[in-house]
Amino acid sequence: MNPKTTEWSKLDFSYRYVPYRFHAYWKDGAWNSGKLVTENKLLIDEGAVCLHYGQEIFEGMKAQRSEDGRIWLFRPEENARRFQDSARRMLMPEIPEELFIRGIKETILANKEYVPPYGTGASLYIRPFMLGVGENLGVRPAPEFIFIVFVTPVGPYFKEGFKPISLKVETYYDRAAAHGVGAAKTGGNYAASLLPLKQAREEGFNDVVYLDSVEHKYFEESGVANIFFVLKNGTIATPKSDAILNSITRRSLVRIARDDFGFTVEERQISVAEIKDFVEAGACGTAAVVTPIGSLGYKGEIHKFYADGKEPGPITRKLYEHLTALQIGDVEDTRGWLKEVV
Repeated sequence: MNPKTTEWSKLDFSYRYVPYRFHAYWKDGAWNSGKLVTENKLLIDEGAVCLHYGQEIFEGMKAQRSEDGRIWLFRPEENARRFQDSARRMLMPEIPEELFIRGIKETILANKEYVPPYGTGASLYIRPFMLGVGENLGVRPAPEFIFIVFVTPVGPYFKEGFKPISLKVETYYDRAAAHGVGAAKTGGNYAASLLPLKQAREEGFNDVVYLDSVEHKYFEESGVANIFFVLKNGTIATPKSDAILNSITRRSLVRIARDDFGFTVEERQISVAEIKDFVEAGACGTAAVVTPIGSLGYKGEIHKFYADGKEPGPITRKLYEHLTALQIGDVEDTRGWLKEVV
């Protein structure tokens, strides 16, 4: 793509090649210092553990410009910590926070002309990931690891943008097992969601929201984002479970809702039987940002929310507008969440 001729406001959420990415290697118990490279293809051993046994983790982040042209990251240290959590669960070497953030910043700065301009609604998506590589055959941790950061300009994850989507409440397939790896950001969780997602889209839904794998009674998360609900009394409720991803966006929204707007927020188990009490619903995550959920399909019945599911609810809109304004510097950052890329 040519950054000088790109129509930034028309970008969708897909991969686009940009010139530079960051590679670091772990071998013999230590990480090297890492460097920028231009090749976007990998040459790894056919016995690599990531290919056969799924020893792989990743993160999702965004870089955005403020009105004065500066480039900002949103809470990158939280992504670094979550990456370390995922590494521990998958028995992979932890990336030092300094190496993680340095790799991200170097990659952004090397590709800074691809960071979309302020006000276009587009952003530079950042994908740090780690693969278990090296010669291997048995089920055991990899002998070597690669840490990579690549970036690509994107538009909204859901092509509808900030418009209500419809989710199917999945009653057969599980996203993750209890006491499994649901809280780790590892590829297998997402591979398991592909078939249910395909079936849901064939039925006219945008995505799937999963229930717990033990009782199939409590909401957990969608295939790509955490979720929240607004109850009739104005309370915001979001699922609490050890089997879902610890979303940085969700945690930020909880703080904003409580501290900035004075909402009551409950982090708890939310039964699917409570669906009749929802007046708004939303999906939240790095890619989804805050996306209104207009309706949920459950056991053949469609449950519609605010404005018959056709418009975002006022609380969902307020959270979306505040978060997105904060991330591009239009709202004062009183918590030190924004980190400039320099």
